[in-house]
Amino acid sequence: MSGDELENHEVPFDEGMLDVGDGNRVHYSQHGDPDGKPVVMVHGGPGSGCTTAMARALHPAYRMVLLDQRGCGLSTPHASDPATDLSVNTTEHLVADLERLRGHLGIERWMLTGGSWGSTLALAYAQRHPERVTEIVLSAITTTRRSEVDWLYRGAGRFFPEQWEAFRDGVDEPDRDGDTPHLLAAYGRLLADPDPRVRQRAAVRWATWEDAVLSTETTGTPNLYGDRPDDALVALARICAHYYGHGAWLEEGALVRAAGRLAGIPGVLVHGRLDLSGPADTAWELARAWPGAELHVVEGAGHKGHPEKRVIMQEAMSRFATRA
Repeated sequence: MSGDELENHEVPFDEGMLDVGDGNRVHYSQHGDPDGKPVVMVHGGPGSGCTTAMARALHPAYRMVLLDQRGCGLSTPHASDPATDLSVNTTEHLVADLERLRGHLGIERWMLTGGSWGSTLALAYAQRHPERVTEIVLSAITTTRRSEVDWLYRGAGRFFPEQWEAFRDGVDEPDRDGDTPHLLAAYGRLLADPDPRVRQRAAVRWATWEDAVLSTETTGTPNLYGDRPDDALVALARICAHYYGHGAWLEEGALVRAAGRLAGIPGVLVHGRLDLSGPADTAWELARAWPGAELHVVEGAGHKGHPEKRVIMQEAMSRFATRA
């Protein structure tokens, strides 16, 4: 694809704000071929938001939909505002938002793609609405089991003990000795503090820990979490603490147990062997429970972008582009 074509894909042919209820309006944009095969990008974080650069991976045959999930990106109200009510920002709400957007855009069925938290949300949506999904292409697989969350915010500290101690010490002393949900709840309170200095300090601590877990990876965006504008960083950390502190409101292991609902939906799962933030066992268990899913574990790759991971994703997108 030429540079001009890439630039053209980054420019949306349509965008807007969709009222999804509860005082929330989510931002969406559409890229590529208006008559192409629909695919929706389910972004990570939770709370990362989309960038138009995500459309660069677009195959010419696709109509790509980018959506900023509640509270982040260009969606309103923004989670960086401590007055924003996160009680109406749950996995169930985000699944409903995706389905509302599909209907709003007049799309009968669409492909799902995304990574990290995006894989959790894509799986939750597909298991709720399998009749609306044509294919699924995911990377950096997570299902947000409490065991996965505990690994990321406590277990991985075995590799980075000094950085984890600094992360733990970012909360008030009485909150340091509880379990992982207790620690994340303490961060959630700091990230909703009326004092912007308290919120920013907590967000920086959060991002420093997340980047430490990814620090051994030599590919992908450096300082993936920390290099964000202040408001975007606070929103990301606050939404992460909210979702992960509640296990994404999913029964433990539910997305793996219910993977049989995806039978007949082609799926490609791409995971880095060296992904410390989400070890490969989750991707392995999901692939075994999902009839017909393809799992590609990439040696030498981690959680972030990697050339071989991108090639596999692009090949899958090209293969599915002409699938009826």
